[in-house]
Amino acid sequence: MPLYEFRCQTCGVFDQWRTLAECHQPATCPTCEQAAKRIISPPAVKLSGSLRLRQENPEPELVQRSQASDPQPPQNRTHTGGRPWMIGH
Repeated sequence: MPLYEFRCQTCGVFDQWRTLAECHQPATCPTCEQAAKRIISPPAVKLSGSLRLRQENPEPELVQRSQASDPQPPQNRTHTGGRPWMIGH
């Protein structure tokens, strides 16, 4: 069962475990027992590994292209092996 957040007009925000079938129905506030609307909040995501390292260093690297020559056009490849059914792969 997922945990949903609800907001009561008088008491504020509270959490409640509900089934997926009950996700769109209003909940009753545990203190004043009035109907409360569900609020949508962003999920809590913890970055780890390489994603965390990318976030800690937001400065981009400077990459320079060499001006020595123009790029070469791609070369067409031909098949010379013993498998004619794989031509073009």
